[in-house]
Amino acid sequence: MKAMRRSLVVSAILLACTFGAQAQPAPAKTPLKFGLAMPLTGPQALFGADQAKAAQWAVQDINAKGGIDGHPLEMVLLDTQADPRLGINAVNRLINVDKVPVFVTAWSAVVKAVAPIANRSKVLELSVGANSPDIAKLGDYVYTTYPLADVDVRAQARYARETLKKQTAAVLYIHNDSGVEGARIYRDAFQEAGGKVVAYEAYDAQATDYTGALLKLRSANPDIIHIQGLVSDLPQVVAQLRQLGLKQPISTYSAGYNPKVVEQLGAAAEGMLVSALAPSAEQNPNIATFVERWKETEKRVPNGLPYTQYLYDAPFLVGQLYAHLLKTKQPLTGENMKNALVEVGKFDLPMTGVLEITKDHRVNKPVYLYEVKGGQFVPVAAVK
Repeated sequence: MKAMRRSLVVSAILLACTFGAQAQPAPAKTPLKFGLAMPLTGPQALFGADQAKAAQWAVQDINAKGGIDGHPLEMVLLDTQADPRLGINAVNRLINVDKVPVFVTAWSAVVKAVAPIANRSKVLELSVGANSPDIAKLGDYVYTTYPLADVDVRAQARYARETLKKQTAAVLYIHNDSGVEGARIYRDAFQEAGGKVVAYEAYDAQATDYTGALLKLRSANPDIIHIQGLVSDLPQVVAQLRQLGLKQPISTYSAGYNPKVVEQLGAAAEGMLVSALAPSAEQNPNIATFVERWKETEKRVPNGLPYTQYLYDAPFLVGQLYAHLLKTKQPLTGENMKNALVEVGKFDLPMTGVLEITKDHRVNKPVYLYEVKGGQFVPVAAVK
């Protein structure tokens, strides 16, 4: 399917007034482009479209305040359907046609598939939301702005073993890059902490019936069950798990920190442990305003917090990179974008707070753990 193309340009018009003459608009400065490649259609569109909308709002907000040193920020938005092949098509277009020096994308399989293009073309790739630990090793031009699975999944495993004192665990995971890597991290961290993994089962990404794997978990009778899936399949997995009579506590990574998941599951979500990699509305008032904006304009909360928070912040990060290059009078190239990311190092962003980029292509962020109680996410711990 041909990638859908959307472009967003919001320019501030400055009026120059001269004595005795009619005011004329001043010439706008050159737009500063960046790319965003997200699933706007297909099975992941429910989440990708909201993340893209958050980024569009950020561009609007940046340009409403004068852009970047007077330059409007321009976002070129393309559809990937979370499919690596379409991701490759989208990124080739962003680089070769739109000539962007930096682009943002997500979903681990897509991030990995387009990495060789970014490295070969010397264009900065920012992964925002994908969590496969391999992303830190994809090359000089690939960086994550989102903590990888070895941050929050490891924290979940340690919390289950050391704080909850669980002796045995079962791990259920989707058979894709994100699921395989996240499951391995949980298993290893739980066992390193002295626990025992008594079941380790995968399910197909296209599956809708998980009975076979769940019966194996039920037979193993673990103290806790960790699920490493996607936001799209997590509700069905948990619902079927409860229908089969498995009553053990369930944990999952940041995909579960989503009001939509709790809404779909209802009572089946009670007691579920989830991790979040961004502050809540109680911890950052900007988020409360952000959620209210969704309610006013879309009549609902966004799908996929805190991912939408990170996507809102992405244009602000790109804008700070452009601002650094303009201030230091460096050419606006992908190579200089990459160098600026490391040179600046720390970025204060409106929705997720301080982002610290490390030289090993990772980020430092605290992990917030929550338990679902009464249909709400209740904080239980913050760990690093």
